[in-house]
Amino acid sequence: MAAPATLRLVSHHLCPYVQRAVIALTEKGVAHERTYIDLAAKPDWFTALSPLGKVPLLLVDEATALFESAVICEFLEETAPGVRLHPDDPVERARHRAWIEFASATLASIAGLYAAPDAATYEGKRADLAGKVAWLERALGARPYFAGERFSLVDAAFGPVFRYFDTFEAMLPSLGVFDATPKVQAWRTALTGRPSVRNAVTADYPERLAIFLKGRKSHLSRSMV
Repeated sequence: MAAPATLRLVSHHLCPYVQRAVIALTEKGVAHERTYIDLAAKPDWFTALSPLGKVPLLLVDEATALFESAVICEFLEETAPGVRLHPDDPVERARHRAWIEFASATLASIAGLYAAPDAATYEGKRADLAGKVAWLERALGARPYFAGERFSLVDAAFGPVFRYFDTFEAMLPSLGVFDATPKVQAWRTALTGRPSVRNAVTADYPERLAIFLKGRKSHLSRSMV
């Protein structure tokens, strides 16, 4: 089955999982439209299509909606011609899928960090993030990407992870999570420069994220300059 000529991706401006899908769509060269919604005031047509009430939601046609970013990315990998974003070897492919799940766990840690109500909880989340980044440092091999020269869905998953830290570093004292991880830092730099990653968000993303973070009334929001 080939992917339809034009897909519609239901999105939210800040959602990192939407960004994964956008990156995959862009890397695969799949024509698509993006529709942004307010998750605090979900339209009826969206709730009728999304069993979990989350984005991204990929509308394949008027009656078919795919939900969950991992499923959407796998669908694109299976149906869209052109560049492959998964390894050909089944063991390596399974390993990549595991690290994509690790990216989701890292996003959960980031959410815990910006929601932490006090300094002690915040420090625990910061230490957890540093531990996850240390795992990445050990997993990385040749540069510039996770699997070397070939951009993969693991890279698509971690581009949105690293994007958070651009805003954190502009508005907070150093988190220190990358201090002892030169390979992760180089990977982060390579992903930041990748057009598909850079253009996965709208131009006002940093401002939107800063407003969101400051509104959390958390330890992090009180620490922001």
